[in-house]
Amino acid sequence: MKKNKLIIKQIENTRKKNNKYWMKLLEIAFRYAPQESKKVMKQININDKKISSLISKLSK
Repeated sequence: MKKNKLIIKQIENTRKKNNKYWMKLLEIAFRYAPQESKKVMKQININDKKISSLISKLSK
């Protein structure tokens, strides 16, 4: 159990770092290619909503 907690904490810390890089990439994308970035973000949002819907079905 203690080993699992350690692994979960490592995942959490790695995701925190990765999220910072994703946000930097998002800033660059919107600065240099805002129209293209909006299109991509719209598609990402559509897919995220689909994923959320599927997760909701699983959790019922």
